[in-house]
Amino acid sequence: MPFTIATWNINSVRLRLPLLQSFVRRYQPDIICLQETKCRNDQFPEKAIRALGYEHIALNGQKGYHGVATLSRFPFIQTSVMHFCGKGDARHVTVMLDPSGNGAPAHIHNFYVPAGGDIPDPDQNEKFAHKLGFIEELRNWSNALNRGNGANILVGDLNIAPLPEDVWSHKQLLKVVSHTPVETEGLTAVLEEGGWTDSVRQHIPAPEKLYTWWSYRARDWSASDRGRRLDHVWIHAEHAEKVRGISVLREARGWDQPSDHVPIIATVDG
Repeated sequence: MPFTIATWNINSVRLRLPLLQSFVRRYQPDIICLQETKCRNDQFPEKAIRALGYEHIALNGQKGYHGVATLSRFPFIQTSVMHFCGKGDARHVTVMLDPSGNGAPAHIHNFYVPAGGDIPDPDQNEKFAHKLGFIEELRNWSNALNRGNGANILVGDLNIAPLPEDVWSHKQLLKVVSHTPVETEGLTAVLEEGGWTDSVRQHIPAPEKLYTWWSYRARDWSASDRGRRLDHVWIHAEHAEKVRGISVLREARGWDQPSDHVPIIATVDG
């Protein structure tokens, strides 16, 4: 039985709760993985989320910054949180669930990778050093991941656009954080060494341009269309065929008071 997973950097779940409610009413995903929730766990709008039909909520939040949350119509078998780079900065949560009840549970890993600041030099910019360190620890975690029984699915705002077709101008962004070679090569190493498939590009292959983020600085984001694909859905290659479809909701960038990211919805065979 197929189920749907949405991943979305919502950029403040409390501020954009009406958008989340509207999104759920229209698309009805079974599981929602949010990033940049920007609130402590005890401030998360659980009552409103449960009213939407998501009784199962896994949180890793902090005051004002970062934060991830996974919302599910299916019960959790297990949840876990990890901290990377010795920082408790709320960038990961994993849930294990069994949507089809077939005894082969899915492990859904929800990540928010550091943005990295503006200067792509780890010696001059601690935020960029943190990002590179996070990617290296993500690589080690991925290589050691127990693939066991059931599928591993990694989703989230990874804050890197790895392919030339994932940015509006490959040449102009080579020295811009999110598309520098050290970042794209690092993320590609995580993908390839860990045996993952980039499900978004499996279903919407290059050379088609594809973006999930547009800056707030653009006066007309759609007309200028200077986007980047920072949000991702990965699954281990042996389960790649389970991802039956991918939808990138570009129109969400034009909603009232939008996030600068848009949701991706994956349809997955249970």
